[in-house]
Amino acid sequence: MGKPIIAIVGRPNVGKSTLFNKLIGERRSIVEDVPGVTRDRIYGETEWGGRRLSVIDTGGIEPKTDDIILKQMRFQAQVAIESADVILFMCDVRSGLTASDRDIAVMLQKSGKPIIPCINKCDSVGNVPYEFYEFYELGFDCEPIALSSVHGSGTGDILDAVLAALPEDAGEEEDDDSIKVAVIGKPNAGKSSIINKIVGQNRLIVSDIAGTTRDAVDTLVENDHGKFTFIDTAGIRRASKINDKIEKYSVLRAHMAVERADVCLIMIDAGTGITEQDEKIAGIAHEAGKASIIVVNKLDSIEKDNSTVNTFNERIRTALAYMPYAPIVYVSAMTGQRVGTLFEHIKYVHNQSTTRISTGMLNDVLADATMKVQPPSDKGKRLKIYYMTQVSVAPPTFVLFCNNAELFHFSYQRYIENCLRQTFGFSGTPIKLVIKMKGDN
Repeated sequence: MGKPIIAIVGRPNVGKSTLFNKLIGERRSIVEDVPGVTRDRIYGETEWGGRRLSVIDTGGIEPKTDDIILKQMRFQAQVAIESADVILFMCDVRSGLTASDRDIAVMLQKSGKPIIPCINKCDSVGNVPYEFYEFYELGFDCEPIALSSVHGSGTGDILDAVLAALPEDAGEEEDDDSIKVAVIGKPNAGKSSIINKIVGQNRLIVSDIAGTTRDAVDTLVENDHGKFTFIDTAGIRRASKINDKIEKYSVLRAHMAVERADVCLIMIDAGTGITEQDEKIAGIAHEAGKASIIVVNKLDSIEKDNSTVNTFNERIRTALAYMPYAPIVYVSAMTGQRVGTLFEHIKYVHNQSTTRISTGMLNDVLADATMKVQPPSDKGKRLKIYYMTQVSVAPPTFVLFCNNAELFHFSYQRYIENCLRQTFGFSGTPIKLVIKMKGDN
């Protein structure tokens, strides 16, 4: 089951990004403060009424314009509309109902998607401005909802309306038993080339022009190793270099591809070496909790002695210190060297990410770990860990119940994680530890 997609669209400067931040901000996970873990995004998640929702922000739409940037922003929004299950149409009560609002409303009506008009900047609680009632003229099935994206008022009403408007099959994916593999990386790292080599035919357009692949493209491969769906994505460039709004949407597609994937292949160009941007791209997969493999492409462009490979490995491990669990595989998409080994690696890390461990075995490991290294103490109070249990997979997630969560320092959590890895492997997958005090729900 995938997550339903909610797109926020409207004219420029009506408060779309502020609403986006409000919707995802309350539930944004606390992540490790390490380089490479992405923070800025135009794609996020929220949870309401027991359902997880994907939310996408878009550039402002100017329906009638010759400005090339505004045209591209309109294109970006149209792609978002096509992808969405429900659309939040934002307007500004201070501007009133404008001609551009009416034109956008016509465009949205043609989409056939559920539309929720969200009238922003209604900042007086319980006192809706007279201009608000103009927006009933738009004639959507859902009545306009007053909100203040700055103060956050009205967001609950919007999310209630989203759940009411969601089609029954929203977020459902086709019954597919293939392993879904997102191929991510900078432009020209060889993502399309490696899929072409895997498939054995030029299924995807390959060129040396950065940004050739605009959208995610799925390719189903079935062989002796099993069934795999490869998701090719647009190359992800540094945010400062993303001037093309269509390309910015391609970065969003890459985020969405990672969300859909079971396994991520993080492509690194051996010729240019690992860069800061590679760290950020890998961080997308790490933060999403996806099983990952670091694939160093263009093996033919570097010397093939052990010293060179070892040096390259050390650079990768230093740069991607937050994901030491990911195996490193060297390939050449051009010659096909070692490309065939990827299938076994993909199957292995997928299996590791979906492994379940019994509570009994976990607590044997926990007892052994706490005996070898005593839990930390502070001011005479010592951490007591009562028991541990696994609550989910992909990534393997464990809840540990203790007497005082504040005593459960990050370093000791890392120690417990390392003990789990030493005993059970979990190669290629992040591990998530959730700390709860006894009596917590």
